[in-house]
Amino acid sequence: MPGHRIFTTSFASIYPHYVRKAERKGRSRDEVDQVVCWLTGYDTAGLEEAITSEVDLETFFAEAPEMNPDAALITGVVCGHRVEETEDPDARGWSPSWSSWRRSRAPRRS
Repeated sequence: MPGHRIFTTSFASIYPHYVRKAERKGRSRDEVDQVVCWLTGYDTAGLEEAITSEVDLETFFAEAPEMNPDAALITGVVCGHRVEETEDPDARGWSPSWSSWRRSRAPRRS
């Protein structure tokens, strides 16, 4: 995933931003973990290890146990860019869209 500086940033430094954004939208850290595990194939222990070891984003995705084949279905806007229009396939999975994930996988809230 050469090219963009985001890939040299540690996953541990990005993860809290995912959690804060999710919480602002009425979601929880557990739901963020569920999305990230769904996307990457990490289990909870593997996710925690990636956070504590502070691997960079490139390594986080390169060492992902199994990227979900449905990641290509993720849509939405990240930093003003439509995810589905991103030409770099390596960049398509790094920021899951809550709305499309919720429609396809998330358990419904009561």
